[in-house]
Amino acid sequence: MKLPDNLREHLKIPLGELLPESEVDKKNIQKHISGISYIITVGDRTTEKLNDFGIIPSLQIIDGQEKRIKRNIPENFEISTFLRCDNPAAEVTNQSIEIIKKAVISPTPVRILVNGEEDLLVLPVCVYAPENSVVMYGQPNEGLVIVKITPEIRNKTQKLLDSMK
Repeated sequence: MKLPDNLREHLKIPLGELLPESEVDKKNIQKHISGISYIITVGDRTTEKLNDFGIIPSLQIIDGQEKRIKRNIPENFEISTFLRCDNPAAEVTNQSIEIIKKAVISPTPVRILVNGEEDLLVLPVCVYAPENSVVMYGQPNEGLVIVKITPEIRNKTQKLLDSMK
């Protein structure tokens, strides 16, 4: 499914709370994940940042890039389940959706390494995330977006996916 041009601007609006870059620290993140049983990170920098704070995400979705520049894959994780998928830029593939479905029922921590780009995988991960989950992803040059998974978020992200062709 490809991202239509009319959705590009809409997707620049954070799905959840935007924590400004200057406030992204362990204490503030812990406030947002207190009582949360399943933490999902989308993006190499976000995953690495949580690791630096000693927080191991249940599901990590990375692509080995930051702002479309190749980078080292975040290290220092013991991964129980390692999955791969192909997902070109500005798309969400059926393969990616199936891998996300598999990931959320696999032994944690799970890492999905995307060949292509992981940015839009925030949408299906919000649809298929387990109850009591939070999804974190970077908002370029602004900060960290923290999305608590609710029925409203699931519906909103499903509608966005449905509007892709």
